[in-house]
Amino acid sequence: MKIVRKHNLVVLALACGLAAGLLCAPNVQAQSEESEPAPALGEFEAEPLPPPEQPFLVPDVPQSVVDQTQIKERWVTLKVGLVTLADFTAFNQDSASIGQVGRQQDQWEARAARLMFRGTIGTDYKVGYLVAGEYKGFESEPEQLWQLTDVSLTFPIGGPANKLTVGKTKETFDYEMVGDAANLPQQERVLTPFFVSRNIGLKMNHVFGDDQRMTLSYGIFNDWWVTDNSAANNGTDLSARFTGLVWDQPDGKRFLHLGVSGRYAGADNHTLRYKGRPESNVADDYVDTGNLTADHAWHLGLEALWNEGPFSVLAEYNRAWVSSAASGNPQFYGYYITGSWILTGETRPYDRTVGYARRVMPAGRWGAPELVARFSNVNLDDGSVQGGKFNKTYLGINWWATRRWKLGFGWGHTWLDRFGKTGVTDSFQTRIQWIY
Repeated sequence: MKIVRKHNLVVLALACGLAAGLLCAPNVQAQSEESEPAPALGEFEAEPLPPPEQPFLVPDVPQSVVDQTQIKERWVTLKVGLVTLADFTAFNQDSASIGQVGRQQDQWEARAARLMFRGTIGTDYKVGYLVAGEYKGFESEPEQLWQLTDVSLTFPIGGPANKLTVGKTKETFDYEMVGDAANLPQQERVLTPFFVSRNIGLKMNHVFGDDQRMTLSYGIFNDWWVTDNSAANNGTDLSARFTGLVWDQPDGKRFLHLGVSGRYAGADNHTLRYKGRPESNVADDYVDTGNLTADHAWHLGLEALWNEGPFSVLAEYNRAWVSSAASGNPQFYGYYITGSWILTGETRPYDRTVGYARRVMPAGRWGAPELVARFSNVNLDDGSVQGGKFNKTYLGINWWATRRWKLGFGWGHTWLDRFGKTGVTDSFQTRIQWIY
């Protein structure tokens, strides 16, 4: 018993040391937050999954190792998590595309290597905590190899259905961002011009009803204290998201989710900029408005997820109204629709406590293959602002080899309209992903 307690204290000390060492790190866009199974109806914490009926073809972490990396004391719990993603992306461009954005380089990328510590502190009143650091996070600067992605405390308010989160966390806008990005059918986000990944502030999350059919989250964010700006010159963001299950079946495999979100984006130093890549983390920015003299912008997000057993359709629409008299108060928009078919019959489980679907949990020895088709559009052209616009089609296959391993391959075809010409890019992306 003394040995076990000593081990637990070492793990806890490591978590505290990581938090202290990363507190002054700058902001970074990252992949996903911790990825857990969906809680059962009426619950707010996920129960451990039972062992699979038969071993997966691909070896994974034994349960004994999982147990050794957790603390379950009366006053403190701790889970150690790790997210690793590696990609290889190849490009084929026509001459117009090269003239627009330059030649895109075929390359490997350590897409993410993220270490997480999460759990609770307290006995009767439990405060949640999350600390995570990432190597080469989403859109990180080359000279910043290790960065803080999350450091937050979560306080239940009158029960687990209402929670206040304080610290560096996700804003409450856009399904692609709020959800577990590594567990979406598509490999990358496309609506990145319209949100930021993490910000510093306060946010509330509410879950309504015994059947947990609706959620409401909202927050206020300003990271001025880790930047060179004053609070007045650093834009304050306000965001809110409301979701509901329009209908669902008791088996959890058939449901229709709808959501609406809004965001007030304050301008940093009276400047806003919208830019984005064509669903690739290594491509250059294909659309870019440049710096716009502006006061603020309003963003609207609409989302829908229909799930029928192994079939699902996920769609989103974002629109931005920019308060910029110098640029004619432009409006920008983007949208996508993604279809998915899990060939072995598994479903993507819906988490009623957060208003999005979690990762596929394969049931058979051979894992769960998933076919994915997607169409997306981003338009940053309006009036005098000509940031470009593109359409993209994507066909891919994911193999959820175990509950933690996923391999994926996808082909994307992008048409970019910019600088008076239309350029075409084909991209081929291979991903290997392990989430513990």
